[in-house]
Amino acid sequence: MLVSDYNYDLPEERIAKFPPKERGSTRLLVLNRKTGEIKDSYYRNLDEFLNPGDVLILNDTRVMQSRLFCELPDGRKRELVVLEKHGDEPQRVMYRGKLHENDQLFVLGQSFSQSEGVRSAAAREPRGGLSKESSKERTGSFFRDDDRLATLVDGSERRAPKIEKNLATERIYVKRILGNGIAEVESDIPLNELAEKYGEVPLPPYLHRDATEDDKKRYQTVFASNMGSAAAPTASLNMTEDLLKRLKKKGVIIKYLTLHVGLGTFLPIRTDKIENHKMHSEWFHIPEDTIREIERVKRCKGANVSLRSIRDDGSERSEEPRNDGRDEAFRSEIIGDSRPRVIALGTTVARTLEYYAKTGKTEGEDDIFIYPGFNFQLVDALITNYHAPKSTVLMLASAFAGWDHLKNAYDHAIDKKYNFLSYGDSMLIC
Repeated sequence: MLVSDYNYDLPEERIAKFPPKERGSTRLLVLNRKTGEIKDSYYRNLDEFLNPGDVLILNDTRVMQSRLFCELPDGRKRELVVLEKHGDEPQRVMYRGKLHENDQLFVLGQSFSQSEGVRSAAAREPRGGLSKESSKERTGSFFRDDDRLATLVDGSERRAPKIEKNLATERIYVKRILGNGIAEVESDIPLNELAEKYGEVPLPPYLHRDATEDDKKRYQTVFASNMGSAAAPTASLNMTEDLLKRLKKKGVIIKYLTLHVGLGTFLPIRTDKIENHKMHSEWFHIPEDTIREIERVKRCKGANVSLRSIRDDGSERSEEPRNDGRDEAFRSEIIGDSRPRVIALGTTVARTLEYYAKTGKTEGEDDIFIYPGFNFQLVDALITNYHAPKSTVLMLASAFAGWDHLKNAYDHAIDKKYNFLSYGDSMLIC
């Protein structure tokens, strides 16, 4: 199976560069994965497609302000992205610009990047990433031109003059270069504390801009609580407190798990064959009360019992699903029979649940790679955003919906001017 088989043309203008003015005002495409039928709706209407007794599972991870601006002793600038930490293993960062073992970095505050005009390569470079020259040397590419480290024809460096600035007292020490722009580091205080104090929002590079004050709030879910991610679980960015209240009032059970989104999110597939790709591991935890609700749904499926509405506290009450008269035939086809479903809000939740189904583990390191041909054991419906071509998350969605149905839905979304990627619109596949 080839990675190139899961490609499509994504127009630049369809990539949402900023969050919508109002959270939750985005659109929602509903895709019947059995028939391929499509309905255009809005995210705020999500409760119309869920039934009492359904279990909606959310990822409550919180994004670190993991983008750190630093300076070497001679004034050269470097930018780091703090990566997730797994147990007792050394702390890792992604970096741009040359680093060497035993380098010492001074941490610069957020005010420096804003007032001194520091700009990321993502904000400066055209679509498609860094130029061949800057990508090859990985040198100084995140910072303004007059602070760059020049690379000469013979490969030597012309170091910028030392610049005296008001640096933070905290320092980061490079212990080992791991390759692919990743290094092991140490710091005087925990790196996650440094990130929270001095870091900025780690916006995806395809946005081609620096983070704003608004991003600090909007690149975070309304229910985020467990710090540790290097990127947001983006399908949840459109969820609102009002919608959660309406879902609960309808009898939908809301439960949580934690998966800290990490290195795998940043790295493209570098193999021609899908099967040869190796996913990086990400830490996860599924609470006991979430497991109990999953087991309840499994028992209902196995016993083919009739649906009974479940209160949020777990007690039962007899109540038929609300009929609001909107496209009832389509709703009936989408919802199917009356048995409750496990609904994953985002690919991170889907991966975690299927890893649990495969291993029985409720905490640890999740490295499952889901691609077409995968047999889903737990997830009955998936809420997800529109993903980049040839990405691991696109392949997960393809495995769930079927590539033909998904590709047709993507073509429809582009034609109808849906917005794609992290700050974009969403789809419900059921």
